[in-house]
This record gives sequence, C-alpha cells and structure tokens, in this order.
Amino acid sequence: MNHLASKATLLGLGLLAAASTANAQTADRKTAIGLHANATQYRGDLGNNFFEFKNMPYSGGIDITRYIGKVLDIKLDLDYTRLRSPADEGKFNSAGRRFRAQTYGAGLGFKIKAPINDAFFLHPYVLIEPGFAWVTTDRYATPTGPNNFTRFGTFTGQIGGGLDFHLGESAILFLQASQSYMQTSDARLDGVDNNATTFWNKKDRYLTFSAGLRANLGKAKDEDMDGVSDKKDKCPGTPTGVKVDLNGCPIDTDGDGVADYQDKCPDVKGLAALQGCPDADNDGVADNDDKCPNTPAGVRVDASGCPLDADGDKVPDYLDKCPNTPAGTQVDANGCPLDRDGDGVPDYMDRCPDRAGPASNKGCPEMKAETQKVLKEATKYINFDFDKATLKPSSYPKLQQMVQILNEYPDYSLSIAGHTDSKGDDAYNLKLSYDRASSARAYMLSKGIPADRIEARGYGETKPIADNATAAGQALNRRVDFDPFLTGEANSAEVKYGAAPTVAELRAQGKMAPVKKAPAKKAPAKKKAPVKKARR
Repeated sequence: MNHLASKATLLGLGLLAAASTANAQTADRKTAIGLHANATQYRGDLGNNFFEFKNMPYSGGIDITRYIGKVLDIKLDLDYTRLRSPADEGKFNSAGRRFRAQTYGAGLGFKIKAPINDAFFLHPYVLIEPGFAWVTTDRYATPTGPNNFTRFGTFTGQIGGGLDFHLGESAILFLQASQSYMQTSDARLDGVDNNATTFWNKKDRYLTFSAGLRANLGKAKDEDMDGVSDKKDKCPGTPTGVKVDLNGCPIDTDGDGVADYQDKCPDVKGLAALQGCPDADNDGVADNDDKCPNTPAGVRVDASGCPLDADGDKVPDYLDKCPNTPAGTQVDANGCPLDRDGDGVPDYMDRCPDRAGPASNKGCPEMKAETQKVLKEATKYINFDFDKATLKPSSYPKLQQMVQILNEYPDYSLSIAGHTDSKGDDAYNLKLSYDRASSARAYMLSKGIPADRIEARGYGETKPIADNATAAGQALNRRVDFDPFLTGEANSAEVKYGAAPTVAELRAQGKMAPVKKAPAKKAPAKKKAPVKKARR
C-alpha cells in the first residue's frame, strides 16, 4: 500500500500545484478533481488472493467529487482496471485454467461521511457505488488454444470505505478499499461455474485498494476579498487589498484610531486630519510627505511641503523673476530662460541655439541674398544626358557651390525637385524627374553632406512654370529646383508644390489615359525621335 500511495501521489503532483488557496472541499468549495492508482485482488473459482499483497495488477483512473452536504458527497469514477487469477500472475494453473481481464468503467458513488467539522484534517467515509464497465477477458483460454478474448458490457457495484486527508488548504489525499462485483449473464467472471447457490459464493468478485490526490476547485465566498470568508468576517466590506486580522478587521498598528490602510504613518501616532501622521513645521503637510521640513513660516508650499514653483523650473516663486516659463525650459538662477547665443531668442524657442539669428527666422542665421540667388538660379546650370538622369560634367561646379553653401549654413536642409515638360508618357516623365533630382542629391552626398539634410522629389509634368504648347515653355518646364529650408521645418518643395504625385494618383486624376501608351508602342522608332530630342 505504501508503494500504491506513492504512485498516486506522483500522478497528482500537477493537480496539487494548480490547486487554489482556499479551504478544503466544503460548502464553499464544492468540487474536487483527482487522479488515483488502483491495485486489485481477485477471488473466484480459480483461487483467492484477498489480502495477499503480491503480484497485484495495478491500474488507475480519475474521479470528480461534488460536495452535497456535511455527511454526503457524490463521486464520479472513471477507471481502467486490470484483473487476473492469483499468485501465478495470470499463467495457466495445473488444471489448465487462467483468468485475465481488463475493464473500462464508470461509476456514480455516494460517499457517506462522518459528521465531522469541515475544517478537520481527517474525514472517514463509506462508499456505495453502482456503475457500468466494458470488459475484455480471456476466461475461456486454454494452454494450447487461442486466447479466445471475450468482450461484453456489464453492470457493476462496489461498496467500501476510505479516509480523506485534507492537505492544508489546497488538496485532499485519500486512501480507499472496496469490494466490487460484476453482473455477468452467467455469474462467472472467470469462466468457471462452481454451482454455488448462495449469492456470496456464486459471485466472482475482487478487492480494490486505491490511493489518490484531489485538487479542490473554487474558493470560499469572500465578498470583500480580504482572505477571510464571509462566515468568519466580523468587518465585511473591507476595501480590497487591506491587511486584516483573523476576524477580517483592518489592522491599526499604532493604535491612533486610524486603520493602517488609511494611516500613512502606521507605526507613529498622528492626526486623523493628516491620515495618522504628525506635522512638525505646521505647514499642513505631514512630516513623512514633507520634502522641505524646515520651510519658513508663512511661505506658501505645495503638496510636498516645499515652496511653490508654479512654472516647475526648480526656482521657487519668491525667487523667480520669470515665473511663467514654459514647463521643461532650461533657466538660469533667476528662473529666466537661457539664451546661449545671446540673440534675444530663448533657447527653447531658438532653432539654432548656438548661432545668433533674428526671431523672424526662429533664431537662426538668415541666408544672404546672394546665396539665395545662387540657389534660385542653380537650375539653369544643372544639365543631364539626353533622356537620362546622368549629370553632365558642366553641372558639377554649380553643385559644388551648393555643397559649400550647405556647409556654411549647417542649420539648413535642401529640397531638390525634378520637373519635365508634357511630352511623352506621364509615368516615364514622373520617374525621370525623380531620378534626375536623385542624381543631384547623390553627387552632394558624395561630397560629405549628411543624407538627412537633402530630400529629392519628382513631380514629372504636373507643375509647369510655362506653356508646354511652345518649345520655349517646354524648355523652362524641364528643370531641377533647389530650395533651402530650416532643418526640421516643412520641406520647401512640398510647401511650394504640394506632395509629389505617384503613378496611381496620376491615373486616379485622369491625367494618364490608358489608351495613351498604345500608339507609342505601335509607332515606328523614327517617329519617337522628335519627342526624345525635345527632352533634356
């Protein structure tokens, strides 16, 4: 039996770990689920090994128990059971007979418990359990013949008793012994008729010794969730999370009349007005919350007991010469915003805090007029190979000049926007304009300008500056614009032209007719030449 109990305990470790921390199975926790191991001993026409604890076949099952009342539980058993004739371990005896069987059964039992308080650790009980089993047996096998397995369903019954051991507050260990019967059609479970006339002698039967572990499900009713069940709670309605005594009442360690959960100083007597804490400097802030315990009398303080600092710049209001500084602004000893470059624009408003500039340009140096002129006229000097995005060498001097400008004005970024005339396929023009802008950008990046300071965009033929009906207008529309803007501000090209379009947007706007490409594909190559000659 020690071996059997150990085996059942191992089978139930998972259930024990998952068991909740509440009382054992009672009216508050009515359901338990468990695993158990069985050992069986046969008694019939082929022998009797009742109470012979050797060569017992082992098996097991699961059980679900429901608390009905103080003296009654209902128990559902689902078992796999192995049976065999006595000490020969199921081998043929000298008479050429043997008995081996295995069953799959279900039983609904009634546990009649001793009327003991639910909280007591030991609960004896009597079990009466009818059921049904599916049996597979070779009861008619012979040493020379086939096994002749027989299968049949049968009603079963068992009666026995056991002990429930309540393991703290989480689970139940139980030990049980019962005697079982099967209602076979010929009253011969082992296949041998002993011609007996009395019930006890005519029936084959077996003993089952069981050991198992049940996890108790649910938890005791505790409306205020203080860990003390409602039946024991003398202070129902305690707020959630409050530490309570064994009676469920809030603890008051210092005895000042303020319960610990309301007492900010639970170990020191204090004032109820200050949630149980003292106030040595009489500033209305309890000592344990007062970060400035020596504040002079009459000075207005905040909730922490320190002099007020309305703008949060760490300079108290009575010393602050700039009391309305925006939150997070770095200030000097007088509480006024820092201005490192001395341009009259506070650092928190200055886009260029280390270089002086007017407030109209957000504190940044303004580009000289001649520099702006160079950028504006740069488009005249940027040229590409015919119908390609490859820069011509004649473009390099002007691009190098723009590199120098960006180095001279490190607070600025540059927008490069490519444009074409209206000749040719719209999608092709859109890609060509972007590729040309990207080529100019790539050149400047190769000269050491950081990538995040130059943006390239392509607008194709969507933003003409002249009439595309004339050759002169088309020439003006084929261009690459260079526009500076303060880093972090809106892209200048997007401000001027809006967001760069996509092919899908052009189609959606009806600017790309599906039939437009068909003639171009069918036209002879020599007819395309005039269009290509018109494009730079």
